[in-house]
Amino acid sequence: MTDTTVLKPPPKLRADANSGWLRWAVDWIMPLIVVVMMVYFTMTTNNFLTAANLSAILTQNASTFVVAAVAGLLLMAGYADLSVGSMLALSGVAAGLTFNAAGVWAGIAVGLGSGLLVGAINGGLIGFLGLSPIVVTLGGLAGERALALYLSPDQVYGFPPAVSQFANASFGGVSLIGWLAIIICAGALFVTAALPLGRQVQAIGVNSRAAFLVGLRVKRTVFLLYAAVGLAVGVAALMQIARLDSAPSGTLGVGFEVTVLTAILLGGIPFTGGRGSLWRVLVGVWLLAVLRNGLTLLNYGPEIAGMVTGAVLVFAAGLQAFTELVRRRS
Repeated sequence: MTDTTVLKPPPKLRADANSGWLRWAVDWIMPLIVVVMMVYFTMTTNNFLTAANLSAILTQNASTFVVAAVAGLLLMAGYADLSVGSMLALSGVAAGLTFNAAGVWAGIAVGLGSGLLVGAINGGLIGFLGLSPIVVTLGGLAGERALALYLSPDQVYGFPPAVSQFANASFGGVSLIGWLAIIICAGALFVTAALPLGRQVQAIGVNSRAAFLVGLRVKRTVFLLYAAVGLAVGVAALMQIARLDSAPSGTLGVGFEVTVLTAILLGGIPFTGGRGSLWRVLVGVWLLAVLRNGLTLLNYGPEIAGMVTGAVLVFAAGLQAFTELVRRRS
């Protein structure tokens, strides 16, 4: 006798289908939030959606774009740098003092070199000696700020005219600082998408021991990633002091590490590493930049922007936890 019983789909298939939909929702919630915010600020303010304002947003947040793009790669490998704010202050003060003492090109070299040196020290201690990334970079957070204050208790100013000329120059309606950020971010995206380094970084984040056993030079890669973050911070410091036309050692880069980390977590890179997408990190930076700009246009003070940034960081952590739950279900 033929069995004509209709079999119901196994529950797991439904769970997989639901998980697939949830993963899609998690992947696209960030761009959707950005679009909604931009529409809202366009409707509630008079000058948000203008070429001048959008260019200003890019210029004001160029340093965050640059550092987040490179620090995102570092976190993909399962490592973090919590000292980027103080490192930015140290590089900016060192560059500013050198601008006034030896000229523009010497200041650029010192600004980039100091960031690269601090990043290389972090990479050596963490990558080669195996020290804790949290402990080392928290130590740098305190020590580098103190060194910046030691070098110049007061803000450094009076830079050569070429510095402010660079900060105010533009091409095609976009500042040169903005173009530099675009080029660096495009380079980071190319590395992750087209070069083996992107896959190697994620492999280290998934399981560094397994990555070593298959032939990846884990220690050297971690060292180079920290050095690259330091170099990116050096670039960001030059952008900041050129735009401000000064280098205040006490306030330069304060809270910068929180902004960078928030953008990276919003981009879907977990604190444990192993996966992530740099384009989503850049969307995270743009989200924070648009949010702050919109709140300013609505006449909210910086303290409100700070509280909102903290709330967004908590939201990013919650989004990460939800993403992990979805992945486990699938």
